[in-house]
Amino acid sequence: MPFVDVDGLPEQNPIPGYHARFVHSEHMTVAFWTVAADAPLPEHRHPHEQIASVVAGKYELVVGGETRVLTPGMVAVIPSNVPHSGRALTDCELMDVFHPVREEYR
Repeated sequence: MPFVDVDGLPEQNPIPGYHARFVHSEHMTVAFWTVAADAPLPEHRHPHEQIASVVAGKYELVVGGETRVLTPGMVAVIPSNVPHSGRALTDCELMDVFHPVREEYR
């Protein structure tokens, strides 16, 4: 599976206001999100390392107690088991990379 048409993947809605399509490799998961303005992401943590980026819109992200507003081109590196939360300030498109695979999103 070296090539994937993301638009052709089934959409999941794991959190209200968050719609995603997931691509999985042997060791990683990439999530392509569309997020409705004002949709909150409750604080949580997981054993996966995560790299989060904003493709479009403005997204407020809190990582380990530090708050930043991310805009296109900005990236956050979230270590394993660090608490984080967020909120879409506008309609957003986000992309997350997780290691290892997020089995619950398969």
